[in-house]
Parts: sequence; structure tokens; C-alpha cells
Amino acid sequence: MGVLRAGLCPGLTQDMVQLLRSHGIKTVVDLASADLEEVAQKCGLSYKALVALRRVLLAQFSAFPCNGADLYEELKTSTAILSTGIGSLDKLLDAGLYTGEVTEIVGVPGSGKTQAGALQRIQVVRAFDIFQMLDVLQGLRGSVAQQVSHSSGTVKVVIVDSVTAVVSPLLGGQQREGLALMMQLALELKTLARDLGVAVVVTNHMTRDRDSGKLKPALGRSWSFVPSTRVILAIGEGAGAPGSQHTACLTKSPRLPTGSQETVDIGTWGALEQSPLLQGEQA
Repeated sequence: MGVLRAGLCPGLTQDMVQLLRSHGIKTVVDLASADLEEVAQKCGLSYKALVALRRVLLAQFSAFPCNGADLYEELKTSTAILSTGIGSLDKLLDAGLYTGEVTEIVGVPGSGKTQAGALQRIQVVRAFDIFQMLDVLQGLRGSVAQQVSHSSGTVKVVIVDSVTAVVSPLLGGQQREGLALMMQLALELKTLARDLGVAVVVTNHMTRDRDSGKLKPALGRSWSFVPSTRVILAIGEGAGAPGSQHTACLTKSPRLPTGSQETVDIGTWGALEQSPLLQGEQA
């Protein structure tokens, strides 16, 4: 809440502000939590005037009450769903990529995480370390126009390919600040998705667990809380163009039960629907 100052609300004069500050009441929070009878005696102010002042300030600074139904309706109107161009993948993602969220695609090299079928509509920005990546993301979020020079529309999807390449060198060993930088990147991605209303897609590698020897998503448990949705891609078997058949498994989702699998033919991957531009991060 705000600092008390003259004119902040009707009845709050400069003399009153100075008296309150002299007794440690400097913010709206201080006044709201103080014993007004005691404040009135110490400051020589009217108890009735202080009660009225606090009532006005609370009404002015308190959050407007909102029930769950209203929040749900607001969420529906502020969220867009962008098709990936592959029906089976859209089905796994509950219709497609959701704006305001971070979606993670995980797989070993050659599993199809990076697909170039829509490169004509992607602007690629190369970032070779986490500091360059943060600069690009912060610059995008801070753009008032929220447009890229060679696009006719605003950015709808931001792709980071791959997050592992810039984060992994920071983890382990003597790199004590690595985890903090990783979480700063995570915060930037989630803020970008929320503030700009875009769908953020990140690709991640697989690593082998030291104890079990099984493959698992890289970057550890801390990173696992960052994406709202996680899909693991694996090279599948079946008809179709060589190397195009992949199995996609949903391992994390806020809407659908996990464990669902779909066969994805990335050989047919076209341009994303409803997406005038993709902002790419290539590490």
C-alpha cells in the first residue's frame, strides 16, 4: 500500500501527515493496523476523524472482492488457444497452446523438439548465454508496441530453443549463482506470458538419472515447477515419412489427466494457426 501524503484522500492534510509520521505511522498499512485510540491520544488528533480516514483509505486501496465465477469468466475471455498445426498434438494439449502459460517440449536429440516447418513465420534471435537471453526477453516485454518490425501483427508465441543450452553450464560445480539465474529466467518467461498474453514454448533436453539410470527432463526439480504443461517427445515407429513418427506423452497439465499419449507426425507440421509471428530464441 501507499505512503501517507497530503491529498492521498479527502481529509488527509499535510499537518496530519506530519503528526502521524512523527509517531511511526508512515503508510496506509501502518494506519490500518494501528490502535486508533492510542494514535489519537499521542498525536492529539480526533479519534472520529482517524476512523473516517482509515475507512476511506481501506476503501481506496483494498482489492475489489471477486468470486470464483467472475474470475473464471475473466480467464476465459483473456486466454487464447493457438493450434500447433498437428491435430494429435492439439488433442494432447487440450486444443493447442494456451496464451499466458509456459509449455515445455522435452526430448533427446533428434526427437523432434525443434521443427522448422513454419520458419517463414518465425523471427529468430540468437542468444548464446543466459544474459543475452534475458536481455532479449526483457526487451520484448518492455516493447510498448509489442510488435516486431517485419510483422503485420503482434507476437503470439515465444519459443526458447533450447533453455537447456544456456542454463546447464551454470548448474553444478562452483557456479553458485546458477540456480538463481535459472529462476530469474523462469520468472521472466512466466511474466512475459502473463503480461503480454502470449504462449511461451520452451524446449528441454533429457538427462539420465544417476541412481536409476532412467531418462528424465533436464534442469532438475526446481525447473519442473516452471512450465504449466510438459510434453515428452520420443521417436516412434510406424508408417509415414522416415523419422517423422513420434510419440508425445503428456506428463504435466493443469487441465487434462497426465499419462495420455498421441502419435505425432511432425513431417506434416505446418504454420501455426492464428499466429502471425513466432519470436524464436536459438541457443
